[in-house]
Amino acid sequence: MSLYDDAVGVLTSWTAPSEAAELNRKRTLALLADGPDAMTRAHRAGHVTASALVVDDAGRVLLCLHGRLGLWMQLGGHCEAGDATLAAAALREATEESGIPGLLLDPEPIDIDVHEVRCGAADGEPATPSVHYDVRFLLRAPAGAVERISDESADLAWFATDALPSPLADGVIQQIAPAKARF
Repeated sequence: MSLYDDAVGVLTSWTAPSEAAELNRKRTLALLADGPDAMTRAHRAGHVTASALVVDDAGRVLLCLHGRLGLWMQLGGHCEAGDATLAAAALREATEESGIPGLLLDPEPIDIDVHEVRCGAADGEPATPSVHYDVRFLLRAPAGAVERISDESADLAWFATDALPSPLADGVIQQIAPAKARF
């Protein structure tokens, strides 16, 4: 099964936790009707990305201060050719960006957000307007996990869900309730 087939299968069978997520699920499936290119940056009108809300045993969330955007957000990004599933892409991105080995993956999405971005091609072309159809997953950090800031982030920190930092990226708060329902 390809990453594209996995994305179509996951989003076809997933029950969204909110009306907004359901609308975004339908929008993402409509995008995927364009074929496998919709999983890549080459699909400039928009493409599927994968991200993860990382939680610890205390119920705190790990957020990064995005280096280019200057906003606090969940970890994640573009799918890559070697990713077998959307969930695996989210796990890979979160592991790379947090430096935490052994993150535990919940393979069912918690949210989907569709948002405009300026994103550069993988080969370093200038950033151009696009849309991310971001499928979001829940990851649990192992006990005693120590995070390490990656090159993509200006900062990385744990936050209680009732004391999130500012400026916060749009779409972060909508992940909290469905994530809490699972931890």
